[in-house]
Amino acid sequence: MSSIKGLGGRLYSGETSVNIVGNAKRWYLVSALFTLLSIGALMVQGLHLGIEFKGGSAYTFPVTTATVEQARSAVESAGISGELIIQKIGDDKIRVQTGSLTNAQSDSVEAAIVSNFGVQAGDIDTQLIGPSWGEEITKKALYGLLAFIIVIMLFLAMTFEPKMAIAALVAVLHDVLITVGIYALIGFDVTPATVIGFLTILGYSLYDTVVIFDKVRENTRSITSTSKQTFTQATNLAVNQTIVRSINTTVIALLPVGAILFIGGGLLGAGTLKDISLALFIGMIVGSYSSVFIAPAVLAQLREKEPAMIALAKRVSARGATAVVSSVVTPGSLQGATATITDRRGPRNQPKRKGRK
Repeated sequence: MSSIKGLGGRLYSGETSVNIVGNAKRWYLVSALFTLLSIGALMVQGLHLGIEFKGGSAYTFPVTTATVEQARSAVESAGISGELIIQKIGDDKIRVQTGSLTNAQSDSVEAAIVSNFGVQAGDIDTQLIGPSWGEEITKKALYGLLAFIIVIMLFLAMTFEPKMAIAALVAVLHDVLITVGIYALIGFDVTPATVIGFLTILGYSLYDTVVIFDKVRENTRSITSTSKQTFTQATNLAVNQTIVRSINTTVIALLPVGAILFIGGGLLGAGTLKDISLALFIGMIVGSYSSVFIAPAVLAQLREKEPAMIALAKRVSARGATAVVSSVVTPGSLQGATATITDRRGPRNQPKRKGRK
């Protein structure tokens, strides 16, 4: 623990430095790889939307020894075909999800469940959602996400500067795309709880980004007057000064979310807990990565194109070259020093002493 504290102190003071911003191409390559995988998963598999978004019917009932295949056969015997998703929830429940059904078809499904599994009709939890309702929910979810992004952009532009807002937006879009792609790859249903998880991880990612950008602003407040380091170097110092804090915050946040995901979703089979915790778990990891490795690098590249920063980089480079030249001893200077040492002789015209008689 003391070694970790010592490392954090050295990173904060600049004694030890990890060139994160300088290796931006490496992090861009990693992000591009995951982005392409996400796009491929979305194109091949697509998102598995829950019935809340596309409409449909869901029946959840308690069972003891029934299997998924038995439940599928029972529903098909009621004359239901097409889209049919059967899931085992925990050890004592089965969830049957179908497309949109009429009232008569819904009654047939309930009757088939009652007759095949011996459950009471009142024990069946039935959800019927029409296509128009699902479309309305989808629009509201997209409107909420768009409003969130616009508000955050305006806040960052007014609090910091427009280029910081652009860099933060790039990181947010990066987080959303990769998280959604992983959801498509795994095949989990996207429900309203998933949307809540997405909005939560965006807030968490922006929180971490704002902390780093605040340190960048502190380090670069008078950077053009000192000419000691470039904007990229000052940004990299800010990332080093906050990276230990970001890691600690992420680990502490992932512990309860992981408990909800693996215990609540895995062992207890709680669908809502599983949906929201998976989105949080994936999004927090991706958001922490983008806050440290993507957003500062994008900001540095945007600012380094400004004329003032270009002139600053030239002054810093010239200052470094001057320091190197002054510290190097040239052969000419050695020759001059030798000549000076050689010329240090006593007086030439000293009176000769007469010999003693």
